[in-house]
Amino acid sequence: MPLFEVETTSHIMIACVSDEQSARSFAVAHYPSEEIVRVTHRPRDAWVISKRLLGIQIEEDPCAVARDCLSKAQGDKLHAMRLYMQTTGTDLDGARKVIESNMVRGW
Repeated sequence: MPLFEVETTSHIMIACVSDEQSARSFAVAHYPSEEIVRVTHRPRDAWVISKRLLGIQIEEDPCAVARDCLSKAQGDKLHAMRLYMQTTGTDLDGARKVIESNMVRGW
């Protein structure tokens, strides 16, 4: 089934639907108060987002660093956050998000 990119005034959605009308219906069903700005048929069966295009340039995988910090801290979240902040220079809120998201995964 083809992919359609549907842009509304506040969102960009990817819908796996059969045609453009179905893509429009998908957008209206999920965001009825928003105006549809654009509907584009994606040329392939995959959706790729370029991290560099979005300005995300990470030299090292943040999850690998977080798992290493959790391991060194023996699962102690606060200690792991401190280690992550020291290792990466990330602020407290950023370290918390990365460490907690990796704790959920079972580091």
